[in-house]
Amino acid sequence: MFDDHSMKLKVHVMDDMVDNMNNAYQEFVAAAASVLETKELSSAQKTIATDNSLENFKQKWELFRVACDQAEELVESVRQRIGSECLVDEATGTGSGAVSGKPGQSGPTGLHPISAVRLEQMSKAVRWLVIELQHGSGAASAASHHPHTPPPPFDARFSEDAAQ
Repeated sequence: MFDDHSMKLKVHVMDDMVDNMNNAYQEFVAAAASVLETKELSSAQKTIATDNSLENFKQKWELFRVACDQAEELVESVRQRIGSECLVDEATGTGSGAVSGKPGQSGPTGLHPISAVRLEQMSKAVRWLVIELQHGSGAASAASHHPHTPPPPFDARFSEDAAQ
């Protein structure tokens, strides 16, 4: 999956992200306390000081939200990468759970391994289909214009399959 250098880099980035989020949280809490103190000192009256305190609080809240969003994006990207690498390992039979490396022999899931090239081709085909469906083009829109004409069957076979 991840090589040693890549893993250390990811851990370092995650540590920095957690530190950034913690700092933003501490500043947010301090700003909240400042709002309460300023409000108490002004006897709950609206003053320039309370307005400034509230504005600072809103800024710190936004900075904290941005830090949380960035951390969430990093976690999601790592999760997707790990999932993709596990899928490739499982599909190609190179994962730690692979029973044998012999072509045509089933892996631990009972599925025959496929080549990484074929997996990439299938992945691209699926991405293009998703894009076409999102934009309402391709076979999906053709079928919607001609509801009585069935779309052409999807053929997921590639020339590599004959060799396996």
